[in-house]
Amino acid sequence: MNYVTGVVMQFTTKNADEVIVKARGKFIARAVDVSEVASKRFLKENVKVKDVKIDSEEFENKEGKQVRVSTIEIILVKSSK
Repeated sequence: MNYVTGVVMQFTTKNADEVIVKARGKFIARAVDVSEVASKRFLKENVKVKDVKIDSEEFENKEGKQVRVSTIEIILVKSSK
């Protein structure tokens, strides 16, 4: 819920035109939930999903093994009504 509050605050008190929600790995589902709850429940018709970008990052873990992790960026924008 804190992430939803953060997104809503960016649009309401900070007057942001665009907010990007980013996540990777097992937290991708949380980013989707945050974006949907913020845009459909709290901000209703005022905010919409502009774009969704998916990718993956490769890095070396503590054991020296190469690991690939999925990433997502969800771009929310104010609706132009």
